[in-house]
Parts: sequence; C-alpha cells; structure tokens
Amino acid sequence: MPPKQKSRSWTELKQAGNECFKTGQYGEATSLYSQAIRELEKSNKKSPEDLGILYSNRAAGYLKDGNCGECVKDCSMSLELYPFNVKSLLRRAAASEALERYRQAYVDYKTALQIDCNIAAAHDGTNRMTKALTETDGPSWREKLPPIPTVPLSVREKLTQQPTANTPKPNPAPQHNGTTPTNRPAPSDKDVKKGQALKEEGNALVKKGEYKKAIEKYSQSLKHNPSEVTTYTNRALCYLSVKQYTDAVRDCDEALMIDSSNIKALYRRAQAQKELKDLRSCVEDLNRLLGVEPKNSAALKLLQEVQKKK
Repeated sequence: MPPKQKSRSWTELKQAGNECFKTGQYGEATSLYSQAIRELEKSNKKSPEDLGILYSNRAAGYLKDGNCGECVKDCSMSLELYPFNVKSLLRRAAASEALERYRQAYVDYKTALQIDCNIAAAHDGTNRMTKALTETDGPSWREKLPPIPTVPLSVREKLTQQPTANTPKPNPAPQHNGTTPTNRPAPSDKDVKKGQALKEEGNALVKKGEYKKAIEKYSQSLKHNPSEVTTYTNRALCYLSVKQYTDAVRDCDEALMIDSSNIKALYRRAQAQKELKDLRSCVEDLNRLLGVEPKNSAALKLLQEVQKKK
C-alpha cells in the first residue's frame, strides 16, 4: 500500500489560501480556508481569535467572487468569535452595501471608525450610506437604524495595535510599503493641499488631452497624499488613454483598497481587463459595479459587449 499522505495542518491550509488569494484564485482560496476551518475546529488547540480570522479570510474570498450573502454570514460568524475585528466589519459593510442593506452597512462602517478614525473606506462608506438612507427613509433615517455598538477603549487599543499579517491582502498589487488603508498614516494638511494642487494641474492637462504629462502630475500628487482615491482613478483614466492597461489595473486596485465600491475604479479596471483579454475579471468587476449602481448605463453596455465575446 502507498504511504498515507500526511494531512495539512490548519495553519498550512490558511497559508495556502492566502497565497491563492494574492494571485486572484478566490474560489480556490475559499476552499482552502474552508478546509482550514474544519481542521481548526477538530483541533484541541483552537482559539476563537484564530477561527474568527479564518472566517474573515473566507469572507474576503466570497466578497471578491461577488457572493455577498455568504460574505455577510462569514463576517457575522467572525465577529462573534473575534468581536470588533476591523476587516470583518469592513467586509460585511461592503457586502451589505452591495445587497442594498444600507442600515447594516452604515452601522458597520461607523463601528469600524470607532476603532480607527483614519479608515478612508469607512468614511467614504458612511457618506454613501447617509446619502442612500436619506433618499430611502427621509430626514428621520437615523431613527430606523439598528443600535450602533460602543467599542470599549481596551478593545480599541488592542485592535489598533494588531499586525496585519494574519489576513490576506485584498489584491496582488503593491500596497504602499506593506501598509493598508487601515493603518496608513494620515497625510499632513500641508501634504493634502500640495497633493490637491498637483491633482488639479493633472486634471487641467487631461482636459487638453496631454495624458502623459497628467500622469506625471498625478504621480507627484500621490507622493504627497497616497490616500486620495480620485487621483488613482484619474491616473488610471490616463493610463487607459495611452494604452498602459496593466498600470491602469494597478491604479484601480489601489483605489479599491481605499473605497471598495468605487464606481470609476471598477469601471476603469473592467475597461483595462477587457483590453488585456481578461474577460472573466472584467465581467466580475462590472457585476460588482452593477451591484452598487444597477442602472449604470456605461457598465451595462460594456457588459453586453464583453458577453458577446465570451
């Protein structure tokens, strides 16, 4: 008989899942995280925090694949095991938003901001939800919200010091020297103003059709303020115009790290992926976009074009 193959430990399965996630193999990553969850649940050494992180990782895979219902379930399980985990809160918020569960999304974005007030994605999400809820529920929309939990100070201090190595990176692109929007230091007021001035110079060059010069201005702007989402989407537009499609994808990746539902980033990344013949990723991005804005005519038109080619 052949020797029995040694089964992988939950930590090995988790690491393999992280590697698949980094290379965009989200379905395979989800499967590996599921195996890791089973192994850890069987183990005598299981800790709620480790299990919570695995559920959060699997939720990230579901979110990337557009399976928002399963993402919400896994994030809820993760938060039961590992209360106030920022990544789980942000992932559940993004999935709830895509499912048009705006009240739950608002509560999760606001809870995340109690833990770290510098999370750009949570600020942007709160603003979008405020607008959506005002439109659907009227001026008294706050009265219809579920209660927003108060995050204890001890929990805030512990979570803001957590390393980010336990969870998969949201995409395979370079990530500002290994930092993420959750822990990126906020730029100074001086840097924000300088970045804005350079961005406006870039915008003026775009209007003249001088895309290469605009790229230079946007690049200078991002050195001063790497948290400005519109600078990435504007530079991505320029990269599309000069047919540097891989660079356009990378800029959209960065924009989506800051704002996971950014319409321009999703649309421009889909455009670049179409040119790169990555039609599956193109369709995924367009479906994500339409989950946020179902009547977006440009996305509907591009989706129709791409589906004819498949």
